[in-house]
Amino acid sequence: MDPRVAANRALWDEWTPIHVRSEFYDVEGWKSGARVDLYPLLVDEVGDVAGKDLLHLQCHFGLDTLAWARRGARVTGIDISERGIEQARLLAAETGLEATFVVSDVVELPDNLQGEFDVVFTSLGALNWLPDLPRWAEVVAHFVRPGGFFYIAEAHPFAWVFDDSEAASELRLHYNYWPSPDPLVFSGGESYADPDAPVKGQVEYAWQHSMGEIITSLAEAGLRIEYLHEHPWVPWKMFPFLVEIEPGSGVWRLPEPDDARLPLLYSLKATKP
Repeated sequence: MDPRVAANRALWDEWTPIHVRSEFYDVEGWKSGARVDLYPLLVDEVGDVAGKDLLHLQCHFGLDTLAWARRGARVTGIDISERGIEQARLLAAETGLEATFVVSDVVELPDNLQGEFDVVFTSLGALNWLPDLPRWAEVVAHFVRPGGFFYIAEAHPFAWVFDDSEAASELRLHYNYWPSPDPLVFSGGESYADPDAPVKGQVEYAWQHSMGEIITSLAEAGLRIEYLHEHPWVPWKMFPFLVEIEPGSGVWRLPEPDDARLPLLYSLKATKP
């Protein structure tokens, strides 16, 4: 395993218990149904999953995976973090939802899982952890059943070029848009779900991926792009100067007059002939 990926895995192992008890994830609210378990965009665009086989790549500790199970899918979640998968299995047992969870790096998944799926699903904060996007796309295509589809909703690559530090007060170009084999290196290690929680793992590696690289990788892997939708909002506070569309909605946009001038999120569907 790439040592940088291994370092990220150790960080996710450390983050998992922080996330499980965080207000950000609100696990108790998720269990009780007191909060929305999947963003409406995902439900609308993925569609009816009842009776379908669904594979969730990079599932963390399984909340979204199990949310699809609530909607009738036969779900399998995979994640590189052993502690994340342990927690996912615990949540499945506590809620009585049927699910299979597998510990695996995405690029190694064909060695650790068999079968094909009607839906392969990935969302929100996943691709930046992957150094090899063409290989990722090959794995995605490997698991999509003929006639099935891959779906992703993710932060827009163009939005990632701007300064997202706590001091940022406006859009300011900071990162390179173009993909590079050399990752961004962040030395803080703090969790996005609870930045004040102490973390021993102090290095985080992230890779930039352009929209061209994403689409080309999926197409070269044999998938047909059905649509690419771009959205001027994002379901977390991506920059400190974003404003909520409605109080308590958890959906954020740029302040006026820039609120509809820049894509912050995209969603993509690709089918397998």
